[in-house]
Amino acid sequence: MPVSSAYRPEPRFFQLGAEYGDAVKPADFPQTILRLRNDRAAATVGLETLNDAEWIAHFGRFEPLPGQPGPVAMRYHGHQFRVYNPEIGDGRGFLAAQMREVPQADKDSKRPQAASLREGSDRDTKQSRLLDLGTKGSGQTPWSRHADGRLTLKGGMREALAAAMLESLGVPTCRILSLVETGEDLERHDEPSPTRSAVMVRLSHSHIRFGTFQRAAYYGRKDQIEALMEHARALYHPAVAPGDAAGFLAAVVEASAALTAKWIAAGFVHGVLNTDNLNVTGESFDYGPWRFLPHYEPGFTAAYFDQDGLYAFARQPEAVFWNLTQLAGCLKLIAEPEPLAAALNAFGPAYIRHLRAAFLNRLGVQSLGEAADQRLLDATLALAREKKEALRWEPIFFDWFGGFSSAARALGGVRGKTYQGEAFDAFRFALMEHEPDRPERLEHPMFAAPEPEEMLIDEVEALWSAIDAGDDWAPLKAKLARLETAKSAWSL
Repeated sequence: MPVSSAYRPEPRFFQLGAEYGDAVKPADFPQTILRLRNDRAAATVGLETLNDAEWIAHFGRFEPLPGQPGPVAMRYHGHQFRVYNPEIGDGRGFLAAQMREVPQADKDSKRPQAASLREGSDRDTKQSRLLDLGTKGSGQTPWSRHADGRLTLKGGMREALAAAMLESLGVPTCRILSLVETGEDLERHDEPSPTRSAVMVRLSHSHIRFGTFQRAAYYGRKDQIEALMEHARALYHPAVAPGDAAGFLAAVVEASAALTAKWIAAGFVHGVLNTDNLNVTGESFDYGPWRFLPHYEPGFTAAYFDQDGLYAFARQPEAVFWNLTQLAGCLKLIAEPEPLAAALNAFGPAYIRHLRAAFLNRLGVQSLGEAADQRLLDATLALAREKKEALRWEPIFFDWFGGFSSAARALGGVRGKTYQGEAFDAFRFALMEHEPDRPERLEHPMFAAPEPEEMLIDEVEALWSAIDAGDDWAPLKAKLARLETAKSAWSL
């Protein structure tokens, strides 16, 4: 059969009803040329057995997968650069399907006894997450507002790169499952036009946004907020007691703090942190004008239209917290304000705690306690700040991964002469306090290379140029393969 025996459809959002989404039809594209298929991601939901024709049928023409009711454009509102917009929603995408992640026992073993595990209680294990297939560029919906509902091929390529880079660095992220070129010429004001078109499918933990709650609150629908909260609580934060809105907010705050800290440690700038671009699971998605830091620069922005730096690199924690306050405001319709405020106030301490852990993880060292961990965090930022003209962000973590065990490698490498001065001395002393975490990871061949895998804008443009000028996809696919190798090196 086209899907594997591990495929487990569970279209839960669709069961909420028509007030939360609109049934839609995908666009009828003139072409469907398969450009990227992520079989590793597909295997996590039992879809890797689709052949290319079946893949295009489901992810280019969007014939419903088995057990799925058909696409729904989700309804939501949102603050866009802190201006409330009640006229948005899924304007060029939809929720195509939901299914359970393949249980770990199934993923780790191909032995015959794995089948018996699937038949037992492990089939419903708590570790088996509900995952969404969401689209971008799949056509117009009731929320398109005169837009064409399409996605540029370059935009789809950029999303695939952002997700792959973040995944390689251990940041909670959607994964780009599929990219299909669709044969239309699109006019865009922010890139040379006409330009090629595509439809993309992402695999994500949830597409329930803060803005999904905002729409219900906008219309004063206490019943919808209660239904949404209970739906999201049961599926994504089951440790929270039924009906506990403050507990649900606390779980979202914790997950959002962890995500934001990992963005910072990765040197990632999302670019558009509107309330419709943050979800209740704390998983990063919807990558538009993203960038990675070339070097330490707190005011670095990703979007050319972010002229005031609202979503600059160092302002991302502030942006996420502001968005969480909007979610809390929605929940005030069903909960008392005091426990909601307490949940919100936990963001700052949680963010700092997760930031220390994220920097330790990036440096591959063990925790030594709050004070020592904070010294290392401060010293790393001070080094990045002092050496920003000579030292890019990513090489700091590559050169010194594993702590002082990498001293000979770092000091003897291409940046060896950069590592001197007062800021470096403080960094070195702070690093020496910490023991390596799984030092065997340094044996991975990646650490014998002079440079880390990065994702700076010049490389992104070069990868696109190869596609645009010569329809050469080999450099992009090679980059994605190297990022998969990097992921294995960091997390071995």
